[in-house]
Amino acid sequence: MDMNRRHFLSLAGAAGAASPLLLQGETTTNPQPPIGPNRIGVSSYSFWAFHRKHLRPLDTNLEHAARMGFDGLEILQRQLETTDQSSLQKIKRHAFTLGLDLMGYSTHQGFLSPDKEKRQRNIDHTIDCLEQAYQLGIPTIRVNSGSWGTSKNFDDLMAKRGIESPIEGYTEEDAYEWVIDAYTRLLPEAEKRGVIMGLENHWGLGVTPEGVMRVVDAIDSPWFQVTLDTGNFLEDPYDRLAQLAPSTVLLQAKTYQGGGRWYTLDLDYARIAKIMTDAGFRGYVSLEFEGKEDPLIAIPGSLALLREHFSGDK
Repeated sequence: MDMNRRHFLSLAGAAGAASPLLLQGETTTNPQPPIGPNRIGVSSYSFWAFHRKHLRPLDTNLEHAARMGFDGLEILQRQLETTDQSSLQKIKRHAFTLGLDLMGYSTHQGFLSPDKEKRQRNIDHTIDCLEQAYQLGIPTIRVNSGSWGTSKNFDDLMAKRGIESPIEGYTEEDAYEWVIDAYTRLLPEAEKRGVIMGLENHWGLGVTPEGVMRVVDAIDSPWFQVTLDTGNFLEDPYDRLAQLAPSTVLLQAKTYQGGGRWYTLDLDYARIAKIMTDAGFRGYVSLEFEGKEDPLIAIPGSLALLREHFSGDK
């Protein structure tokens, strides 16, 4: 061992034993740095919203997101025209060249069914989504419980404020068993790909924070957390958002310029930002614009709103 290396190791050992280099009053425990500004992304859903076909293509969404000044794009999985590996890699390359993160993958699955084969098909679909996210380099996917399917359609479900009756002969206790079993089986698939599943407060068992946390607590894994949507608690949202904030890995922030398609919420983003800051949330905020106004006009205004309140200055 040469003299320089011996001298360095002796200094390191002395520092570790007696900490002589610490200033008076300092400790060896590093304090948590202050929470800075959250990065702001936009969901591809914000551009398309199921009825603007000219804004459906992902390459178009990426270009608009970069031009508007977003930090990232959350992809709605149903919006992809193909999920073959070559197409996914082209999307990833395009995002990188634009300086955008691909920071979320919004997927759909349904486990509220007594049909074991149907639940297995949804498990298989979710594995496919996890693999797609892995190929895209996306660290988290939005997952849900699914709904009972006893409403005529989504418009009918929204007319019921998201509350749906179980299938005749079954109860929510059955539903919790099915959902917890499905995500327990999916957990190794998520972990080996390094992709966090975030259960959203999204109808079904997600209509209450208690329902979401019952599943999250039962799974009890850092690879299964919460995707928190600010627009899916239709009454008294703030206390409910606060219940889920400590387990949140991605915040989906709704705005409704021009009035919402199904409903409009007057959300106080100063209050929501404080809730998330108090919970120690440092992750991405993903805009989900759901209004009737032209998205190419409304979305930049929504970005300014979110930048103002999630700036880290409050």
